Amino acid sequence: MILDGQDHVVDRFSQILAGGRLASTYLFVGPGGVGKRLFARHLAKALFCLRTDPTALDACGDCQSCLLMAAGNHPDLLEIGLRKEKRSLLLEQFIGPKERRFREGLCHDLALKPSLASRRVAIIDHADTFSAETANCLLKTLEEPPPGALLILIGTSEARQLPTIRSRAQVLRFSPLPSNKVEQILLEQKIAGSPSMAHDIAQLAGGSLDQAREMAREDLWELRSACLQLLSQPALDSVALATRVHEFSQNAGKEAPPRRAALIAAIGLCREHFRQQLRSNPDSAAASVLMARIDRCLSAEQQVDRNAHPQTVTQCWADDLAKGERGVGHP
Repeated sequence: MILDGQDHVVDRFSQILAGGRLASTYLFVGPGGVGKRLFARHLAKALFCLRTDPTALDACGDCQSCLLMAAGNHPDLLEIGLRKEKRSLLLEQFIGPKERRFREGLCHDLALKPSLASRRVAIIDHADTFSAETANCLLKTLEEPPPGALLILIGTSEARQLPTIRSRAQVLRFSPLPSNKVEQILLEQKIAGSPSMAHDIAQLAGGSLDQAREMAREDLWELRSACLQLLSQPALDSVALATRVHEFSQNAGKEAPPRRAALIAAIGLCREHFRQQLRSNPDSAAASVLMARIDRCLSAEQQVDRNAHPQTVTQCWADDLAKGERGVGHP
């Protein structure tokens, strides 16, 4: 199996290649950790292989191109994503630093003649983080791609893409992985400490291996236990919940980015807890309250991501959960 849980994507590309209809730009969207990057690299490997017909969506594994792909240094594969401590893709990644504008960067490199294969392939990760300026610098490449060039952008959803990107790419949606598959991987890779822990994480991860790996962290798992104890009380103590979550985020480090990431992860734990409750009993009298709480968690995560004051977001979020309101207020 090329890609577990994504048969529809594999079938779609098999048909595309067999019909000779490969487009120049694709946007892969779906939860983190469901195989988007894995499939993008597999597709590049199949297209680069010097022995296997690419329409088979397979590679021999032994030719020079396949060996270079396995080593991670094929000259015709270009990959970029978020740099350390950065929250968005940078202009220089596409058109080079100021002193080398348009003589370096992805747009320049993609236009060069392939070194070994018949084409060049660019994989752009974290497409959700394009700024308008950076997306505009890619515009000419999207509208007039070099002959044979293939661009694959990887994001989480269409809604988070700028119109400049979304309107010029063919969208392929990757599905969440089945929970039993997530559970299996957690055990095989020894990410979870026990079968019961792997089962619980898989039920909460929403089909995302990225989310599952994050949840398997010892400190996050301890936070989950503390939050569930608070959330199980007849009357939610919003002050205690906000305090516990805020302390967790503060312990993530001195810099703002890891603290915000920790806060989003903590809120996400509560969101997935509410989702699990709703899935287990969608017709219960509490369904409307659970949906309101899920919505409130999502809006809080967005507020943190947009740099709202973390402690204010946390307290307002906890207060709204206690009320069972659908509030999407902006602190």
